[in-house]
Parts: sequence; C-alpha cells; structure tokens
Amino acid sequence: MTRIFSIAALALFVAATIWINYEVKVSLQQGRHGAIHETGRVKVGRVAPNFSLLDLSNRTVSLAGYRGKKVVLLDFWATWCGPCRMEMVDLQALLDKNKNKNFEILSLDQGEEANPVSQFITQRKYGFHVLLDSDGAVAGQYGVEAIPTMVLIDTNGIIQWLQVGYAGDGDELEAKVRNLVQR
Repeated sequence: MTRIFSIAALALFVAATIWINYEVKVSLQQGRHGAIHETGRVKVGRVAPNFSLLDLSNRTVSLAGYRGKKVVLLDFWATWCGPCRMEMVDLQALLDKNKNKNFEILSLDQGEEANPVSQFITQRKYGFHVLLDSDGAVAGQYGVEAIPTMVLIDTNGIIQWLQVGYAGDGDELEAKVRNLVQR
C-alpha cells in the first residue's frame, strides 16, 4: 500500500511539473508572461476585487481591511511550483527592505492543505502573510491562469501592476513598491 501511494505521489509530481513547464512555455509563446495590463478579469488602474480567506492561523483576512492603510502585493503560488519557490526568496527580500513601511505581502496558496504550507513557510522562515485559496475561488476572481502571478495594489485599492510568471529580476517590482509606499 505504501509503495502504491509513493508511485501515485511521484506520478502526481511528474504531472504537475510537466503542466508547469507547458504553462510557462505557452505563456512565453503567447506573450502572457512578465508585466501585463490585464488578466481578463482585472486590469491595471481598476479597483482590486475584494476577498476574504483564512490564513495559516485560521483567522479571516479581507483585502478590504488594508484599504487606506497599506500597499498590498498579492502573490498566487503553490509549494510544488518551482518558479514560485524561486520568486519567494525575492519576495522575502522585498518585504525585508520595506519592513517598517505601509507594505504587506499576501501570499495566496493555491489548493493545498494548511499543514504542508505552514511547514514550507516555517522551514524557509518567510515572513509574509499566507492565505489559503483552497478552492481557487480568489484566483478565479482575479483571472489567474498560471502561477506565480502577482498583483500590486495601492493604498486606495487600485491595481498598479500585474505580472505572470517569475521574471528573475525584481527591479521593476521593487521600484513600483518604493514609489507607492512613499506617497
């Protein structure tokens, strides 16, 4: 039974890896990677849709609670996503640079159980606020088709920047955040 479970887990991992690779390649070919102006459901310059999700402490967090207070970066990701893992190192550095400013990262895990997500975040000592988008409803609301996807929202709740995929160079995001937190 354990052997069957191991084989099934390996098959699932391989399938997820192939899917991610396909999505990244298709996105690159179709020009849907990097900074974009809309995801189909949300656009730069428009109000970010509100949502409420549970965090890893089982508390409800609402995007509307940050309006008028903080610049928010939404990061749609999963622990099994290689590009997401690479991006998270950069996001932690961005959070550290803006520690005492009006900036928050809401990291929306896609469809995973709280326990493994919590272990992943704790082991790597990430300090951003992790929310569980267990059924992908918020990702659907934002038109997320591939992960990682990031959405930068100003203190008025207006979307200022969108990015699909891991760009490997956080200079553009860092400049946008710096500009927004200094307003």
